[in-house]
Amino acid sequence: MEAEGEVSGALGRLFAVMENYPDLKANQNVMSLQTELSNTENKIAYSRQFYNDITMKYNTALEVFPSNIIAKSFAFKPFEFFTIPDEEKNVPNVDLNF
Repeated sequence: MEAEGEVSGALGRLFAVMENYPDLKANQNVMSLQTELSNTENKIAYSRQFYNDITMKYNTALEVFPSNIIAKSFAFKPFEFFTIPDEEKNVPNVDLNF
């Protein structure tokens, strides 16, 4: 979770720097990098959703008969859902004043 937060913060700063340099933003390599970063963010979002879906199924199985009997006998504990702190959800501010 910490690594995902660091990646999101770094991407926000990178996009802010790119906004300040129009020549850099128009460069084909930078456009390719931006596309790849967007694809990576989408994969991370998909993986987060997949983890939360599996966690929900596991936690439900801990409470439903007959699997709850085995879960109690082996002291299985429920998993926590993956959440993002509110301060990391904010879109970074970009100052375009020079």
